[in-house]
Amino acid sequence: MTSAADERSGEASVDDALPGARPSAFYRLENTVQRYDWGSTSAIQDLLGVAPDGRPAAELWMGAHPLAPSRVVPDGAAHPGGRADPGAGTASGTTLADLVRADPVGVLGQRVLDQYGPRLPYLLKVLAADRALSLQVHPRPHLARAGFNRENREGVARDSPLRSFHDDQHKPEMVVAVSRFEGLSGFRRPARILELLDGLDGALAGRMRDTLRARPTEAGVREAFTLALHARAEPDVAADLALTVASVRARAEREPAVPAPGGRRTSRRADATVLALAEQHPGDPGAVVSLMLNRVTLEPGESMFVPSGHVHAYLSGCAVEIMASSDNVLRAGLTSKLVDVDALLECATCTPGPAARPRLVDDGSGLVAYRPPVAEFALRAGRVAGSVALPAAGPRVVLCLDGAVTLAAAPRADAGAERRADAEPEPGTRLVRGESVFVPHGTGAVVVDGEGDVVVAYVP
Repeated sequence: MTSAADERSGEASVDDALPGARPSAFYRLENTVQRYDWGSTSAIQDLLGVAPDGRPAAELWMGAHPLAPSRVVPDGAAHPGGRADPGAGTASGTTLADLVRADPVGVLGQRVLDQYGPRLPYLLKVLAADRALSLQVHPRPHLARAGFNRENREGVARDSPLRSFHDDQHKPEMVVAVSRFEGLSGFRRPARILELLDGLDGALAGRMRDTLRARPTEAGVREAFTLALHARAEPDVAADLALTVASVRARAEREPAVPAPGGRRTSRRADATVLALAEQHPGDPGAVVSLMLNRVTLEPGESMFVPSGHVHAYLSGCAVEIMASSDNVLRAGLTSKLVDVDALLECATCTPGPAARPRLVDDGSGLVAYRPPVAEFALRAGRVAGSVALPAAGPRVVLCLDGAVTLAAAPRADAGAERRADAEPEPGTRLVRGESVFVPHGTGAVVVDGEGDVVVAYVP
């Protein structure tokens, strides 16, 4: 580990962070699994090759976020504990955050360091949901800073369950489906929301309907959304929602599987979503709010981008998820965690429109580039069959989802000037299903070879 003297003098290096080792081209990652109650009892366990024990495993974190930074092991060094037990957390020792602090330029590259400071700007996850995640929003940059500073002034502990803002960063995110993936994202058009609310019993559903009829605009959508979120504090909300859910169930039972030619669009999927959410979270207005949101299904390889301020909820399935390195989640329902309706409404964007999608670039290599409209992150993901060049600069995380591949640093004309004369050539690094590595900027261009499903996170 770096000493206090090294930190004061600014002379820390990767060698200081990892005693006895020269900087490695690749660092194997030992990652933390988060055991949230909505997680799958089998998907992440299967990916990591460990036996299910009946407990949920919701997210596998790969990154340097302070709450659960990955532990780094230079490739070729002994692994203290082999594959981590899901939920056990990272082992003690050097973390990816330590690696960044020890040599920011070598690990991040000057461009990334200048833009984000000495921190990895993204967090990569595997997300596996058997049940719905919370109805939520991630704050925009200025609101994240304001909320974080406000809670600090109020003395709310950083690890308190009563804290809404865990850091001062915004959190745009993107998911790429690994299995069939279901979710809600962004608001439907007011006319479609009114179609779905039409004929439903219950006082709240009626107030939402009246509001949108009077103002079929973005302002009306925000007002109806606000009515629904504040209804959770009303004493008779559970009984009122039971009436609405019963009318949704009755409509679902009489709804034709296929609408008649020229008839109104079917509500079967929207109604099924309300019924599933009401069963998972009885008495929660979030079940009715789902009628206001776009229902999204992603098949494997399909993707969705969630900007900061975008109201969303993931419902089920397995996906790779990448985001700005933040844990700021403002929840309004469908959860047992802290609900902060006022903070969510301050941050939420209620502009109707379809779920957002990243730009895709397919160069025929098998690895499609997923490029959302943010600067912190992008992904390349797909099936490798042969040799493929990966992004050549900046901090990269490579995850193998299936099969087996080998990573190798591409030869460089100036390699002799940058390596010690007695250094041996860097050997290839083999990855099999569930394994991941970190590639520092200083490694330069990297080639992946073999046959397998691969995900590469990078700063575009």
